[in-house]
Amino acid sequence: MLPDKFTYPFRYTPHPSVRDAAADMISEISSNPSLDSLFGEGKMLGVLVCTDNEGRQHTIKAFSGLAGGRSTVPGFAPPIYDWAAPEGYFRKREAQISSLVNNPCDCPDCRGLSPSRMSSELQGWLFAQYKVRNALGEVRTISQIFAERGLVPPGGAGDCAAPKMLQEAYSRGLIPRAMGEFWYGRSPEREVREQGRFYPSCTGKCGPLLSYMLQGLDVEPNPLDKEYDGSDLPGILHMDDAVIVVDKPSGMLSVPGRTKAGSLLEWLQARYGEVYSCHRLDMDTSGVMVYARSMEAKVDIEAQFARREVKKTYRARLVAGGPWNHSDKGTIVLPLSLDYYDRPRQMVDRDNGKPAVTRYEVIRKFPDGEIDIRFTPLTGRSHQIRVHAAHSEGLGRPIKGDKLYGAPDSGRLFLFAESICFRHPATGEMTSFCVKPEVDAE
Repeated sequence: MLPDKFTYPFRYTPHPSVRDAAADMISEISSNPSLDSLFGEGKMLGVLVCTDNEGRQHTIKAFSGLAGGRSTVPGFAPPIYDWAAPEGYFRKREAQISSLVNNPCDCPDCRGLSPSRMSSELQGWLFAQYKVRNALGEVRTISQIFAERGLVPPGGAGDCAAPKMLQEAYSRGLIPRAMGEFWYGRSPEREVREQGRFYPSCTGKCGPLLSYMLQGLDVEPNPLDKEYDGSDLPGILHMDDAVIVVDKPSGMLSVPGRTKAGSLLEWLQARYGEVYSCHRLDMDTSGVMVYARSMEAKVDIEAQFARREVKKTYRARLVAGGPWNHSDKGTIVLPLSLDYYDRPRQMVDRDNGKPAVTRYEVIRKFPDGEIDIRFTPLTGRSHQIRVHAAHSEGLGRPIKGDKLYGAPDSGRLFLFAESICFRHPATGEMTSFCVKPEVDAE
């Protein structure tokens, strides 16, 4: 049975119909040497499950960008606009601009313009050729869609698998029901990508575009917008005149975010008055946190974090995978930076990334292949543990339930802040607090 609501593309659990279609697609590609050579170097692919007006099911397939320099491959959704056509205006004008770097031209189309300005104008022309549809039957160019948000389209906008599939569905009069994007082929050096794993659509190139194209569909709500359901209340581990130490439940914001969803900080302030945040955990991460009860205590604790004097451990459950090719204890050193066009995801960046170091120790291996592991971060980068676990040059195993980094099947993220040790701002003594993480349960 297909879902009642269409996939929210930026944070989702793949529907079984999407998983089945992706598995069939991977089998088809891997058994076809021609297709495998096109996609084997690494490519984001997508499947879109649709129905027609008589209820019959259809599957649309697509790939992001080009495949082996080709914009079209039989059996896959065509590009929204084929900018790569060798005899098309874009390619010809691009070649002309490239030639002007060393050979200035005085023709009416080039006179008085620098190659960089001409390239910019060509890019603007290109996005005006992408005319995309939505479920309401409306049509806008990519330039118009981004301009309505005060944005300029980034390079490659409109060429990802998701917009190609939706455009094809609307062109054929089909009703989109469920969608997913997954990786095929070799893992890249920077991004977290592994064959067969699903990843959310990018927010920079596809955020405004898909938001427009999905208008008219009944789409799943953004999980980040929902209020915490209160199924597990925060647990107070310790409280005195200087600090409050809390066991944060999964699904609750640490501090107020962009939405109106309540946060743990606000929950504490409503009950105990003056309370200040000193650090954060991701909404999906549970476990021990410390809050200050005065500005002086906040400044003191934040200074300890800045000097890396605060010691923390995390427990996680890694998904099952292939053979465990790592020692059961070690250190991961991979520099990280923000993926600018895919916030809030982070990527490995050896040129401009900030140092990120994580120690790990395997606690036990479950019969189903999942792994209970303890992480000790020696630096405090955003998503550090999640990327170090999932990246091919880290442990190559995403944390169970991590929808951003390739393990979206579980209902929650199996990452738990297990312990924290800091110098008490009032007494000056080292103080430690620990919680029993849920990963201990079979």
